[in-house]
Amino acid sequence: MSPWKTLFRYIVLQFLLWCAGVFLAMLVIVFLLDYIELIRRAGSRPEATLLVLLKMAALKQPEMAQQILPFAILFGTMMAFWRMTRMNELVVARAAGVSVWQFLAPPLAGALFIGIVTVCLFNPIASVMQSRYEALESRILHGTGDQLSLSRSGLWLRQSENDGDNSVIHAERLLPKRTELEDVMMLSFNDMQLVGRIDAKSAVLKSGNWQVKDGVRWTPGKPPEPFQHLVVPTNLTPAKIQESFASPETMSFWELPGFIHLLESSGFSAQRHRLYFNRLLSIPFLFSAMVLIAATFSLRMQRRGGTSLMIAGGLASGFLLYLLSNVIFALGLASTIPVSLAAWTPTGVSWALGASMLLHLEDG
Repeated sequence: MSPWKTLFRYIVLQFLLWCAGVFLAMLVIVFLLDYIELIRRAGSRPEATLLVLLKMAALKQPEMAQQILPFAILFGTMMAFWRMTRMNELVVARAAGVSVWQFLAPPLAGALFIGIVTVCLFNPIASVMQSRYEALESRILHGTGDQLSLSRSGLWLRQSENDGDNSVIHAERLLPKRTELEDVMMLSFNDMQLVGRIDAKSAVLKSGNWQVKDGVRWTPGKPPEPFQHLVVPTNLTPAKIQESFASPETMSFWELPGFIHLLESSGFSAQRHRLYFNRLLSIPFLFSAMVLIAATFSLRMQRRGGTSLMIAGGLASGFLLYLLSNVIFALGLASTIPVSLAAWTPTGVSWALGASMLLHLEDG
């Protein structure tokens, strides 16, 4: 085996080991903080036992893992390079004529591979667990059961009332601007028993009620009752209906394009889902950008004895990246800037910063 292949394998191994160690340490800390926060939020709710909250915290961790992975790669790469510089391994490599770009190639390739695996394989698993977490959070912590399902067979909406009554609403079509349902069926339940059904031509959501028109009302034990206009109380609002859609975090990378198309064809805004999908696409490149930024703080400064500067620079970079990502994401959600710009700006800035600093500090 050639010396270059041996060096490549060694650097990749060091990179993966340090990134895995930092990632697991951060994940344990986040898990404990999430569990404590869930206990605080649960208060005295009888269903929120410690075991249930532990399950909720565990279900939330895959989604949190996706969020902390860039920082784990940043700090893990810094620690790997710091250790190899301290042991004079990179000094010997540079003396043998290996440039900084050559020994950065292995961790860059490793970061790209981790990013691809995260998006293609890990994200679908995380989305399923996040969906279960949000369902438990809605039922146990919020005490609500309003859910909306949009599919090619129409729209299904479930609403719950404070007195224990529940309703299931199906509509063939929805006009979002007027919050009007067409070809509506409303099923009313009490203690899991069907207590009524309404079939109508349309239903418009007003303040605190549905204005149902041209339909028939069915009640067990009674003949059908045709009507021209009927008022059905509800606690739903247009905002609640929009928020009831599945959050993008609960949908896998492979499902998002189809759901985005379905949302837009139904007249709903898919801004949040489109932005999340583009962020997923940028993850492999973001991970590789973290390697470049880590190299700028762990190579040159360490040779000058600047360990404290390395740590401070890494922490500052991680904080600024987190702040920039959140600000740009909020601007994208508000449609202030295009979706592609909002999703790819943190990655582009990280790449530009890392590459320019390396070109300035290293002679290649």
